[in-house]
Amino acid sequence: MPSSTEPLRATRSKDVRLSRREREYVAPGLLAALLFSALVAIGLGSLSLGASRSVGLAECLRGLLALVGLGEPLPGSLQAIAELRVYKVLATIGVGGCLALSGALLQGIFRNPLASPAVIGVTAGASLGASVMIVWLSASAGSLFLLERAAGLGPLLISAAAFGGACLSVLVVTLLASVGGRISVPTLLLAGIAMNAIVGGAIAAIQRFAVEEADLMRALMTWTFGRLEDRSGVQVATIWSGVLISLGLIPWVARELDLLAGGEADAESLGVDTARLKLLALGGAALTAALAVAVAGQIAFVGLITPHLLRRVTGPSYRSLLWLSLLGGGVLLGGADLAQHLYFARAALPPGVVMSLLGGPFFLVLLLRNRSRVEAW
Repeated sequence: MPSSTEPLRATRSKDVRLSRREREYVAPGLLAALLFSALVAIGLGSLSLGASRSVGLAECLRGLLALVGLGEPLPGSLQAIAELRVYKVLATIGVGGCLALSGALLQGIFRNPLASPAVIGVTAGASLGASVMIVWLSASAGSLFLLERAAGLGPLLISAAAFGGACLSVLVVTLLASVGGRISVPTLLLAGIAMNAIVGGAIAAIQRFAVEEADLMRALMTWTFGRLEDRSGVQVATIWSGVLISLGLIPWVARELDLLAGGEADAESLGVDTARLKLLALGGAALTAALAVAVAGQIAFVGLITPHLLRRVTGPSYRSLLWLSLLGGGVLLGGADLAQHLYFARAALPPGVVMSLLGGPFFLVLLLRNRSRVEAW
């Protein structure tokens, strides 16, 4: 007959195994320091690269000091070149961080690592909203469009349209995937595929009618394949406003997402207002993804890869995962962009193409590893 101490021993051995597993995770503070150091290294490396050999890292740093009023501007066009490189680095870090945080929020609210702003159609919806606004602005008046863009109204309207498209996409996909008040993950993925296909067709139709206008076509192609070069100060301010909003949102949802991981009923029994949590998390995911699309176009899979890798390194708690995703997304997107510019120079691909080539196989592997766990909830 088994002794009464056997269940206690089994419990203790399980606790030991769990504690050993927990000790395998990297401490969030240490990982944050490593990611920040990597961001600095990637930023400095990106500043030193460019078509103009007359502007190196030292000149870019001098141009940055002049940009914030702490030094004299570089002579001639060198200051403009240095500013463009600074804007690109800041935009890349901000876009990567926003996309990664959007993915982490979606994975938390849907309780599935397969959710991301690209997979369920959030970035596609934002891209369609931005494309429609670009066409509308350009159709209003050619010179007026240029004037509004220079004054900052154009980017603001495009960002608002991207946010509306992202919210609409989230709403449609969530409604289609909801069965009896519960969300079916297989249906969620299928609805996301359908949404991406519909939006892709709509964007292709818009491009077809704009093919004879070179400037309009170039702007639309930017939102289709993504672009990090030639970003402006307004665009940098746009994406970093999203980063600041994200920083204010995280404390309101991180603990609740950890409690939600055990199930919606359990979370509600512990005092979590799940309706409020879904509103905040989905709204934050849509906003951050929309701002990223408005600034850099459609860049897929950053929101899928980053939270998944960080979760394996530092653990599943969203109280650390959300903060780290802001850093990790910038490292992933900035590192991929820097690497391809080092190896391919002027033949570098658009960032959306690069991340699709990396993220597509990653998503397939992740889907195969989780196919036994894909279930309705």
